[in-house]
Formats: sequence, structure tokens, C-alpha cells
Amino acid sequence: MSETITLSLEEAKSLSLTVLQHHGYSQAHADAIMRSVLAAQRDECHSHGLYRLINCVEAARNGAVNTHAQPSIVDQAPGVLRIDAHQGCSLLSFEMGKPLLAEKARQSGLAALAINNCFHFSALWPEVEALSSEGLVAIAMTPTHAFVAPAGGVAPLLGTNPIAFSWPRPGGSPYTFDFATSVVARGEIELHRRAGKDIPDHWAMDAEANPTTDPVAALAGAMRTFGGYKGSALSTMIELLAGPLIGDVFGHETQAANAEQTGKPFHGELILALSPDAFLGEHAAQHLEHAEALFDRILGQGARLPSQRRFEARQNSLRNGVTLPKTLVDELKALVS
Repeated sequence: MSETITLSLEEAKSLSLTVLQHHGYSQAHADAIMRSVLAAQRDECHSHGLYRLINCVEAARNGAVNTHAQPSIVDQAPGVLRIDAHQGCSLLSFEMGKPLLAEKARQSGLAALAINNCFHFSALWPEVEALSSEGLVAIAMTPTHAFVAPAGGVAPLLGTNPIAFSWPRPGGSPYTFDFATSVVARGEIELHRRAGKDIPDHWAMDAEANPTTDPVAALAGAMRTFGGYKGSALSTMIELLAGPLIGDVFGHETQAANAEQTGKPFHGELILALSPDAFLGEHAAQHLEHAEALFDRILGQGARLPSQRRFEARQNSLRNGVTLPKTLVDELKALVS
């Protein structure tokens, strides 16, 4: 078993900020990125936790992200807010746009935030949960670089294209899901590669379109969509809604950062916010309580709700800190030595 290290949340926060600022991220961007990766690590979402700081450093080193970008906000329409990230990280744009998005949703019932020209690497659930914590229903989606073959295809064309949803629950943790439309997030394959572990043979194909258990071959080949044609259709929908609909690009029109500094890792993100109060007025609380009956029936069958494990992990981390592979902690510390 690989050696691990436990850090307090404050130690993990400090390490994250030190790494980011050492590699040129402004205070505002470093803070926004830190909050995202720390939330993921706290909830034991390892593929989007502190491990992602390595990607942020590589992007900065390769000139593939504007580490001091100041997002530009445009009040597009009563229910539409646009932000140009100016090739900066999407997280600061979201944090800057969230108050106006929430205000528009409460006024109109439904509002959209389109983030354009952004560098995006993070989990989506912290964003939708930030909105559901204010009593809003939220949906977020974004295309990624072309890592995934469409169902029936043999070569990368679609992104892993995650989608997230969060529903506020009275007196409890929200109902939240966040998943890639590929069988698994690409970060999971990266983590298997780092650990020298095989992957299941249904996750991806090698460069010759053969099923593979080798994470290195999988990363050089094409990932698969979940659910065959259903996942492929959902992935395509995300490409359209977070691409042409908001005036941005498809995943296959982007390119990951590289040492030659020819990467084009910028694309769009779409966040939707819906206000139960605007839809339902004085009856909102009654209908939110009605929704609890569905959750109770799910749990009553012995099933679990999405994110239930994550919320349990959160409580453990708040008490005991976060546990990471020693090799990862050493690698992060080496980035600032």
C-alpha cells in the first residue's frame, strides 16, 4: 500500500495557495482555484482535488492560461449574463458572476450565466452547490478537449463533457450530482496511471480502437461514453449548449496546453439557475417539502442519493483533515522548492 500523509484543511489551503502564487497566479485567481480543489479534496473527490494543482502549474508554465486575467461582465438580457474570462481560469469568473446570476434568477425565475474564453479544469458540483445553498436549483455543463469517441466511433471527438445538478433541500445537504458523460472522468485514468494500476477494459480504447486496461494506452486512444448512444447524445447536447449557443467552441476545436505553447485550452461553460420562489411564490416551501417524499422513497429502498458518500467524507475531513498520497504531497512541495 502506498504511503499517505494527512494534512489539516488549513495546511492543504496554505500549500495550494503557495503553489499557485509561486507560479504566477494572482491572489484572486489563486483564492478561487484553492477553494475549488480544497472542496474536492475535502469531499474525497481525488481526481479534482489537490492533484489538479499540477495541471494548473503546467498550464501557467506553458502559457496556456492568463494567470492575471480580469473577467469582463456583460449584462446581456434580463435572464442572461455573459462573462469573458480572457483566457483566465473559469472559477474566478463564476465567483464574480454568481451574485448577479442569483439576482436574475430570483427576478425572472430562470437565468443563465455564459462564461466564454475560459481555462476550465475543475469539478462542477461546487458551483451548483453554491447556488443551491442560496435556495436555487442549478445546472452546469462544459465541454472539454476531445478525449472521447462518440458511440459507434473509434476516435476522439467529444469531450468528457460533465454536467452537474443541485436541488436545495430544507434543513439538509442538497441533492447533487456531477458526472462526466464519458464512462469515467479522465482524471481517474490519470490517477490510475500515476499509481501504476490497470483500468477496467470498458473505460477506453487504445489508438487502434481496441479495448485496453493500460491507462497509458487509454490516454493515447479514446475514452468511451457512458450508456452507449444515450451518453453520446447527452455529450453532444452539452457541446451544443456550452458551445455554439453561447458563442464558444466545440471541444475538438480546443487543444490541451503543451510545452511548445501551441495549446488552445479555452472554451465555454454554461450555468443555469432556477428560483423555486419565482416559479411557486408562497407555495415554494410546500413543493420543496413535497420533493422530500421522493428522496425518502429512494432511501427507503436501500438505495443511496448521489453525493451521499461525498457528504459523509466531508464531515470526516472537517474533523480529521485530508489524506493524500505522500508522492503527491512531495510533488506539490517540490513545485515551490
